[in-house]
Amino acid sequence: MNRKSTIEVASSEVESLPRPGSAEMAMVLRQYGCGPIPFVGTENAFYERHLLFDRAINPQVATAHERFEAFSRSVRDILAQRWVSTKETYEKTNAKRVYYLSLEFLIGRSLANNVSNLLLDPVARHSAKTKGVDWLELLDQEPDAGLGNGGLGRLAACFLDSMATMQLPATGYGLRYEYGMFKQSIANGWQQEDPDNWLRDVDPWEIARPHERVEVRIGCSFEWRGGNFHVVRNQPSTLIGIPYDRPVVGYGGKTINTLRLWAASAPDSFNFQEFGTGDFIGALSETLEAESLTRVLYPDDSTTAGQGLRFLQEYFLVACSLADIVRRFRRHNTDWNDLPEKAAIQLNDTHPSMAVAELLRILLDDACLGWDDAWELTKKTLAYTNHTLLPEALEKWPVAWFEILLPRHLEIIYEINRRLLDEVRFRFPGDEGRVQRVSLVEEVSARKIRMANLAIVGSHSTNGVAAVHSKLLRMLTVKDLAEMYPERFSNKTNGVTPRRWLLQANPALSREISQAIGNGWITDLSQLRELRRYAKDGSFCEAFLASKREAKAQFADWLKATTGQIVDPDTIFDCQVKRIHEYKRQLLNALRIIVVYNRLRSNPSRDIIPRTFFFAGKAAPAYHLAKLIIKFINNLAATIDADPVVRGRLKVVFVPEYNVSLAERLVPASDVSNQISTAGYEASGTSNMKFMMNGALTVGTRDGATIEMAEEAGEENLFLFGLTVEQVENSRAWYSPYWHYENEPEIRGALNLIFSDHFSPNEPGVFAPLRDTLLTQGDHYMHLADLTSYCRAQERLGDLYADPQAWAHKAILNIACSGKFSSDRTIAEYASEIWKVKPCPVQ
Repeated sequence: MNRKSTIEVASSEVESLPRPGSAEMAMVLRQYGCGPIPFVGTENAFYERHLLFDRAINPQVATAHERFEAFSRSVRDILAQRWVSTKETYEKTNAKRVYYLSLEFLIGRSLANNVSNLLLDPVARHSAKTKGVDWLELLDQEPDAGLGNGGLGRLAACFLDSMATMQLPATGYGLRYEYGMFKQSIANGWQQEDPDNWLRDVDPWEIARPHERVEVRIGCSFEWRGGNFHVVRNQPSTLIGIPYDRPVVGYGGKTINTLRLWAASAPDSFNFQEFGTGDFIGALSETLEAESLTRVLYPDDSTTAGQGLRFLQEYFLVACSLADIVRRFRRHNTDWNDLPEKAAIQLNDTHPSMAVAELLRILLDDACLGWDDAWELTKKTLAYTNHTLLPEALEKWPVAWFEILLPRHLEIIYEINRRLLDEVRFRFPGDEGRVQRVSLVEEVSARKIRMANLAIVGSHSTNGVAAVHSKLLRMLTVKDLAEMYPERFSNKTNGVTPRRWLLQANPALSREISQAIGNGWITDLSQLRELRRYAKDGSFCEAFLASKREAKAQFADWLKATTGQIVDPDTIFDCQVKRIHEYKRQLLNALRIIVVYNRLRSNPSRDIIPRTFFFAGKAAPAYHLAKLIIKFINNLAATIDADPVVRGRLKVVFVPEYNVSLAERLVPASDVSNQISTAGYEASGTSNMKFMMNGALTVGTRDGATIEMAEEAGEENLFLFGLTVEQVENSRAWYSPYWHYENEPEIRGALNLIFSDHFSPNEPGVFAPLRDTLLTQGDHYMHLADLTSYCRAQERLGDLYADPQAWAHKAILNIACSGKFSSDRTIAEYASEIWKVKPCPVQ
């Protein structure tokens, strides 16, 4: 039987699969590239083999987590053959490969995703049911992989899914953090941070490859003195990178790519003399120092030590990954000039930008090429994605750290800079201001290397991640460099994988879509356009509303079971879920709720549709104002719960420990998506896309990819408000939040309620910093300028929700117009316009 293309797979085929264990089932699975199934065809549940032989456990007494582990290993058994075939195909064809370098990969849980992409969901559920195993309980045993924090890492995960589904030869490179950012809980309204030891138990998906270890040389060593590590200058040392591979399953199981994560280790040495004399820590100091490198995602960057660890993490990722890439290249290629024809290396934000100096070092010192040849090869091989316009997020590392840790790289960066500035002076004579702005070295009291400038100068491509972001990047953020190299700049609007964020996360809606237009949308999201003709179809509108109600009820049940919080699924689910940051303006959302709260207090008979406001997201441990905003939201929730005037009509819920698994539950259940960043500050956003394709209506500013969402669906089908990018910039010099406070009564009433300690009666003054932010310090993110417009947009939305058919009509149109925001489309643009790489079907 010839294996069908993924796009031809229909949901009806999957749902009517033959009986597990039959010859027909084996044939169907081979058809999709899954190979033989070792665990079907017996009366025992397929995971029992792993329980017995891996764990030496009687399956009858296995814990839920042990069952999850065995179940996952059995699924890995299925994909292993195809995984090996994928690698062998790339080796045999010597295809040009994509190497995606990112410090974050927010992959979430793997079991359900792998089962879904292997088209094994009916088989897995049947196998679990035959042995009385609760499938959903089994899935809940898997921790979210602590490999990322927010949109940057989730985007990288979506891109890996798309590359595998599109059969592109690709490998992701990241770090194997033992601990994620942190586990978030709430105590007295405040965020509490606990270790996220996601690798406490065995990870059934990863495979260690110690024989492919990499040595990383740095220009200093460390010693244990006085209870702390201290740098020993001019004494080079070596770190060892151990790769751990995870499968990345493309939809249909035809291609299984690899995510390779590096763990830091020390060389195989041990100081027996120190150990024998009782200096146990001193004897193990090299091991402790090395293993600390990949211990935690995002060390505390409020300290110099934390920043230094981050710096070393970034170089470790780059050095390990480039050594591995070069090793792969040299296995089949002898001419270094072929490197750009065989490798496309994408730098996901500035974190891996040391790849410019590292690749150049390899070509100069190891390959012994001349500067001009090495420089051209470096630029042609590397490409850079910028993810932010915020100056504080464009990394700058102290020159002193390069001097201590990477002296050779500093020499190389200085030479790149010398040649760059010569070019600037030649092309723009007399413009020393431009010279200073373009320079890779920021000449301040403590000189720093501008990593974004290095990435732009040392690569052939720089892209933004939404049209407005790419424009601002060229016109404002790096204007001088864009004028020098205009051909290098482009836009690649972000996208998300529909496999995880619609097919897997929202099965009820997915079924309705497939019944209406077929199953082709799973790998070609543009086919959702066909739903436009159903937007006014009464029966389809009813089916959509029923699927939304089902998702809301399921989320309400889950929330009660896990947190004890009770919400009414018949209220509007009004959501803002993302990293807590001032520019994302969770505080604006809270102010809007206070305005509504005040209206009801002054007029209890006012007619409104009951709403539940959901917030979720983490604040960086050292970001004190963001943590205060979380505290404020929780105090607001408690105050509203205690007020009989609004109880049952308004409810605020902060859901702790926001992660991929939580998003997979909440996004399908949401009616309203708040995308309310100050215009010009959000590069793109991806949660906006997930909400859109799941039928939530967007209340948003004209920022990031929300602008493009409105272009696709029509502004009349979103609720846009607030200042534009141009208005924000043009009003910056004269904007006064006091004007709004003095001239808009509802704004004044909301702020006065906060300042009077209405929301903190037992903690007077705790929210004084909010007054400073909004009034005294000038309201940099213009909350008060947009508050009235925001409230009006929400009122229009409430009026629409009162008409279910009209609401369903707009929601379905949003789903129908979300096809552009598939990561498949984004990756197709990267592949054809930047990487010049083609699919490599597995043989």
